[in-house]
Amino acid sequence: MKLFTRKRTTSAPPKTTFQEWRNSLIFAITAATFIRWSAVEAYTIPTPSMENSLLVGDYLFVSRLHYGPITPQTPLQIPLTHQKDPVFGLKTYSDLIQLPTYRFPGFSSIQRNDVVVFHVPHEQQRPADQRTHLIKRCVAIAGDMVAIRKGQVFVNGKPSTPAGKLQTNYFLEVETPNDEVRQALHDQGVVDYNQPDGIPQAFTNPETGKTGFSISCTEPVAAYLRRQPYVKELTLEDIQVPDYTLFPDAADFHVSQAVSAAPHHWQLDDYGPLPVPKKGQTIALTADNAAIYYKIIAQYEHNEGVTWKDGLIYQNGKLLTQYTIKQNYYFMMGDNRHNSEDSRFWGFVPEDHVVGKAVLVWLSVDPNADLLHKIRWSHMFRPFS
Repeated sequence: MKLFTRKRTTSAPPKTTFQEWRNSLIFAITAATFIRWSAVEAYTIPTPSMENSLLVGDYLFVSRLHYGPITPQTPLQIPLTHQKDPVFGLKTYSDLIQLPTYRFPGFSSIQRNDVVVFHVPHEQQRPADQRTHLIKRCVAIAGDMVAIRKGQVFVNGKPSTPAGKLQTNYFLEVETPNDEVRQALHDQGVVDYNQPDGIPQAFTNPETGKTGFSISCTEPVAAYLRRQPYVKELTLEDIQVPDYTLFPDAADFHVSQAVSAAPHHWQLDDYGPLPVPKKGQTIALTADNAAIYYKIIAQYEHNEGVTWKDGLIYQNGKLLTQYTIKQNYYFMMGDNRHNSEDSRFWGFVPEDHVVGKAVLVWLSVDPNADLLHKIRWSHMFRPFS
């Protein structure tokens, strides 16, 4: 009698070279995608809004772990229709398959002076995770009161300790705008990215008749230039923007025509005080402050039936007199203070728009230098302050 029968075992056929390469490639792509989503992502700096802390041509690592990685809102990015946005001419994303977002725990919260990457708040034709990425410095966190007086940032009534290498605009008056002056500007890192060689061009101010250069530089560079014999005068430029340009007088940036019924007429260097909304805070809404909270209620916190009329907020046709904030918000500014489109223009950054914290420049390429001097070695492998 047979007590048992032995099963015939068959070994799997050996993998071909193609299969091994395919599997390795799939694993590498999956691992890289997971790391990019959950841990660290690389970015490049395309504009001078953060100079002199970050330069055009800097490549940096951004940590998603600091504030916690956030789940994708649109894992499937195939439009279900081909409708065009009537204002921007882009495909609308309202028909994409969108999911609620969730932020995993991070090992720190957003702090004042952090350099933060986030989704631009005002591209309302796209879901948040499909918008342009911006990088700015957080100057005020949820619950703060922020103001600017003569270019100095005040938080909760006290002067804020500046971080990074802040830049402002000056008019450099010279007797003769010769090569010595241009070389000095180059040596001090003064750049005009609108010029092919990056060196500012001299002009004569038609109102004053003075000849010189319009430059953007740090205070130490300004102090150096004031000591030079070829400099007649170095003065801060008076940057004035038209009314209803800055937030909250322009309640909705360029997205709609909503403007404040109680304009403040603030300017870039004379701004606020402005309260930064905090989760759980209940706001009494009036004509004086409705423009501050309109985008939060109508857009960022996904309330239905919200409209703007005569400087007031309505929901389902009824005047809204109070509102409880659902998430934290932040006030962001570029370090190149006169050349940065930031929270002074479009308002607060919602917490669910935050991508991560900039931690390290790993490569820096000068777009105006010749081949031998293309790499800015002194600007590489340095952490942010």
